[in-house]
Amino acid sequence: MRLLECVARHRSGAPAKQLARETGLALPTAYHLLRTLAHEGYLRREKGLFFLGEAAERLSSSGAQQKRRGMVVDALARWRDTIGVPVYYAVYREGEIDVMCVSDTPGNPAVEEWADFRETGHAHAIGQCLLAQLDEEARRDHLARHPAQPVTPYTVRDGQSLLKRLERMPVGPVTEHQQYALGTVCAAIPITVGTTPATMAISLPVQHADRLLPAAQRLQREVGRLLGSLEISISI
Repeated sequence: MRLLECVARHRSGAPAKQLARETGLALPTAYHLLRTLAHEGYLRREKGLFFLGEAAERLSSSGAQQKRRGMVVDALARWRDTIGVPVYYAVYREGEIDVMCVSDTPGNPAVEEWADFRETGHAHAIGQCLLAQLDEEARRDHLARHPAQPVTPYTVRDGQSLLKRLERMPVGPVTEHQQYALGTVCAAIPITVGTTPATMAISLPVQHADRLLPAAQRLQREVGRLLGSLEISISI
């Protein structure tokens, strides 16, 4: 590991003798380890110099991905505690709604996924917010695969009604009242993350519906402060 760290510090490569000296390893030991690391793909050797190999770069990429995921998880937990609501992070990827992270507490539990979130995007704020970010062709394609159907008495009744609603939907928090789950209200805010539609959302018991919009607006302000970090977090 010390050899890998040492090689990583030398972007232009380094010879075995220098690496042995800087890591405090005996030269024969360093040679043996370097050959093994090169054989396994963690290093590559060019003209007597050692560079990081593809295997080491995959490790680095995986570590960066875990770090980005940790950043998002930490941010959701902070907003959950600050605003006092469950917080959700979702994206629209490869034609499907994907809820990536949920942060809640026993006192403020998340909405139970009693009907598949992917198939009921027309009914909840997360799905409506993501669909609103798509063009009309992509929306129609989604509804062809996941038709709009009543989930509760308050759910939009059909795909055409949903399409009209999405066209009129203003930029900002998307709210829904008991459309997905009776007794629950939700709000979602759109996030620009490259070309991938994304959203942060919150939920509250219906008796606290008066808190929904102020809480969503506060979340929108908080997300704005960390937007630069979130832009590189889509791959979680």
